[in-house]
Amino acid sequence: MSGLKIVMVSSEMTPFVKTGGLADVVGALPAAIAERGNEVCVILPKYADIKAPMELYHSPMGVWMGGVQEWCSVYRSRLGDIPVYLIEHDNFFNRHGLYHDTNMTDYEDNPRRFAFLARAALQLCVDKNYSPHIFHVHDWQTAMLPAYLATWDWSGTSLAYSSSLLTIHNMAYQGKYHKNNLNYMGIGWEHFTYDKFEDHDGLNMLKGGIHFAPVVNTVSPTYAREITSGQGYGLDSSLLSKGHRFGGILNGVDYNVWSPEADNLIPYNFSKENMDGKWGCKMALQDTFGLDRNPNEPLFGVVGRFTSQKGYNILASTIEPLMHRSGAQMVILGSGDKDLEGFYNHMAQKYPNRFGCHVGFSESLAHLIEAGSDFFVMPSLFEPCGLNQIYSLKYGTLPIVRATGGLNDTVANYDPETGNGTGFKFYDFTPEALFGTLAWAVNTYHGRPDHMQQLRWNAMSSWFGWNMSAEQYEHAYYLALQ
Repeated sequence: MSGLKIVMVSSEMTPFVKTGGLADVVGALPAAIAERGNEVCVILPKYADIKAPMELYHSPMGVWMGGVQEWCSVYRSRLGDIPVYLIEHDNFFNRHGLYHDTNMTDYEDNPRRFAFLARAALQLCVDKNYSPHIFHVHDWQTAMLPAYLATWDWSGTSLAYSSSLLTIHNMAYQGKYHKNNLNYMGIGWEHFTYDKFEDHDGLNMLKGGIHFAPVVNTVSPTYAREITSGQGYGLDSSLLSKGHRFGGILNGVDYNVWSPEADNLIPYNFSKENMDGKWGCKMALQDTFGLDRNPNEPLFGVVGRFTSQKGYNILASTIEPLMHRSGAQMVILGSGDKDLEGFYNHMAQKYPNRFGCHVGFSESLAHLIEAGSDFFVMPSLFEPCGLNQIYSLKYGTLPIVRATGGLNDTVANYDPETGNGTGFKFYDFTPEALFGTLAWAVNTYHGRPDHMQQLRWNAMSSWFGWNMSAEQYEHAYYLALQ
């Protein structure tokens, strides 16, 4: 086989639409797979907020659901050399938010919206007589596609020999809804069983996808072990039933975007051979948050969603001890839990020269924090892969992480005897363990400057490009075809 034809189907993709790391993966992985001689395209919903240039490609397109014919249109855009097709259906996608309303309440019709997306992706290929070898789907939003491919009759169509692969980016989100949605979705009730879609008398879209996808993976080897040994949110046995057809493939990052040598969102560029620009970025970061301009005080950076899963509850308990006892600064960028937003804003008012907070999100500020901080803190309860710690490594900003999921796979713990490592790890999900590690980092910063220099060099020499991940995905595609 000279090369594979792969159709990725996702609910989000950078730069078209993004709520989290899924979008970054789908924005970068297709190009890496295409570079290996494969043909790749992506199918997305055409949400109201997408502003990318596009052209009408196929209209009208009829999509048969469970006794209902839905009509839609398909638009075409591009990301570099990758074709991107956007499914327009105003009743499903022309609304605020991707998955929930402004009150963070899930849309009740989510199972119908995303089942339609999966069916529309298949229908587009049939209408255009396109024969992909693999449909690569992501998370619960597109997990219905392997079920449609396996349970509907595609003989005599371009999909007669197509297979699928399901990537799980976060096991905590499974698409659990009322079972009556099965009627619209067009999945027979014979599949509403414990090993397929049934979950406590409700519908679990991810569970059905796991059953029907020939190959399933998640986004780091450690997370793959965790979610099959008690942390799978009830689906451990479903994953274990896949045997060798389930595993972890570590995410990569796009170094065209996240590289201190070429980053156009930071005021000074730098490299591991010449770090002068990093110290300029540190002063710019201190100025931006109104901190004391002090090159000799360690600066901790934090970027992310204010949730307990990300560990911001235990981080909150370390702020005042850190401000009182360790001679350090911290800046934090993010939003989420309103109590945590209020707490971090209060800390910024209480320690205006040493603690800075920006509630919201800014891409340029996120880059500046990565470039200007000495340490980057990610105290996650669980983390399927994580990307910010990998960005931090490239910027010589040493990650401080809980040893879970992809954080454990990508950060090598500091060895005080040799100076080896790329960051600092802790294991217990407690404020005490986190604070002890922050203090350890501060002591190393002040007392072991030679080791700090070595750690930065090691970190910036790390490589987590998509080329290695793309090769592993290619092997998984061939396994799905067997």
